[in-house]
Amino acid sequence: MGRLAIAITGMPGSGKSYISKIISEKLGIEIFSMGDVVREEAKLRGITPTVENIENLATELRNQYGNNAIAKILIKKLEINHYNMIIIDGVRGLEELKIFNTIYDICLIAVHASPLTRFKRLNERKREGNIISWEEFSFRDRKNLEYGIGDVIALSDFIIVNENDLKDIENKINNIVEVIKNGEWKNYCRGGIETY
Repeated sequence: MGRLAIAITGMPGSGKSYISKIISEKLGIEIFSMGDVVREEAKLRGITPTVENIENLATELRNQYGNNAIAKILIKKLEINHYNMIIIDGVRGLEELKIFNTIYDICLIAVHASPLTRFKRLNERKREGNIISWEEFSFRDRKNLEYGIGDVIALSDFIIVNENDLKDIENKINNIVEVIKNGEWKNYCRGGIETY
């Protein structure tokens, strides 16, 4: 088996981190979060981590360094270590996939949940501070769509609908993990740069 990055995509609050954590535990591999890259950059710049500030910084980085800016920052860390298999949580654009695909084959998993479910989850999680308004939620969704997340979701090799049926989700994850463990992922995942 070659080097494999299990790339997780989905709109904010869809459950990407939850799915990533379960897969990580089942396969014993590390998770690298694209959102954490932006949050770390915000911390370095002394920017308060609000929804608006984080999204504006992500947009600024993309405008300044290209649509794959966050992936470029993360891939530098990945090149130092030679991980055979990793999870990349939060891929939002095809240009990001192309960067990761320079050193990894890609297995792309989309996590989907309805807007109302996602809004409730984000307010329960409170990652960027306080409870977010519907306007902030909509702003964040628009930003993710501008980054090209819809194209990434459309090209996913696997889709997990995450609407709180935990048994069904676990079955889907177990099926995906078995495909990866058995080395059969190439039968399901395109993996190559020419497909993105």
